[in-house]
Amino acid sequence: MRQTPNDVPFDMPSVPFRGIVEQSVAGVYILQDEHFQYTNATFAGMAGYSDDEVLGKPLRDCVPGYYVGEVMERYKRRISGEVKSMHFVTHGLHRDGNVVHIDVHGQTMQFRGRPAVVGVGVNVTGQIQRDAELLESRHEYRELASRLNTMREQQRAEYAREVHDVLGGLLTSMKLDVGRIARRSRSTAIRGIASDLNALLVEAIDNVRELSESMRPQALDHLGLGAAIASHLKRFRERSELRVSLQPPEFDIDLPRWRSIAVFRIFQEALTNVARHACATGVTVRFRRSDTAFWLEIEDDGIGFSAGVPAMRQSLGLISMRERAYELGGTLTIDSAPRFGTRVTLHAPIVQSPLVRT
Repeated sequence: MRQTPNDVPFDMPSVPFRGIVEQSVAGVYILQDEHFQYTNATFAGMAGYSDDEVLGKPLRDCVPGYYVGEVMERYKRRISGEVKSMHFVTHGLHRDGNVVHIDVHGQTMQFRGRPAVVGVGVNVTGQIQRDAELLESRHEYRELASRLNTMREQQRAEYAREVHDVLGGLLTSMKLDVGRIARRSRSTAIRGIASDLNALLVEAIDNVRELSESMRPQALDHLGLGAAIASHLKRFRERSELRVSLQPPEFDIDLPRWRSIAVFRIFQEALTNVARHACATGVTVRFRRSDTAFWLEIEDDGIGFSAGVPAMRQSLGLISMRERAYELGGTLTIDSAPRFGTRVTLHAPIVQSPLVRT
């Protein structure tokens, strides 16, 4: 039946205050004896009803079957006095059969001389759906990023082989031919030109070897992650002329091939950032492990940066490092401050989590 103003279950001293409750954008409800004793139009409308239709309706009839037990348990805990107030997102059943999500905050109060649950609710179905879509979008993005990383590594391996075998082979053949010309020629001028060409070819062969190594470190495939890091750090020192330190000087860790590649790329990108941006004089690389996890730390003594700067958060290099850390089931932490250098720390499990790609 229709509620009259005298039935309104609040101590409302004035009609304007009663109007505020009736027209509130938040839903208001009272539950007693497991039935709705009052709802304003907003709360009833969340389930597709008018306030007249909800009046006297059993609570369990307004909840999806799978959620009835939890809702009734929460109701009884408050009615019994075990818990005075609760704030949670509940699942409601719309009259069209769909589920609605309602953020409710209800507490025990006296209504007509007996305990009741009085509360307010806000429909957050749209927000829940958007959050779910965003989570799915992030999942799809990470899957795409993972596949792109895999494809990139396959291409790098192919390019490294081509550069090393084809281009390196051509340059080596040219070097041999120049050597034969120098030996057979009696002209001092030609021998001088041959000598210059030979020097250029030696430099080109070294560059090809360096390029091939950067695309696909041979040590990573044949000697393991620790040897690859040590070898790359040595070449980095020779190119940059910075002080470098590896602690411990030698280490080994048995990881699946793709995981070793991901760790190495994070290490490689961190050193690239040091060379490009840090203005550092020294770099220290530390490795430690436990039975189940490992830590790789790259620390420089450069100019540092503010971690909150948007340009740094959006850096493709940092984004790539974080995505690779996520693929590993780990985390990437960047600690930095202006004039105090930067420390990049990768923490990841040794045993692959079943939730992460294998």
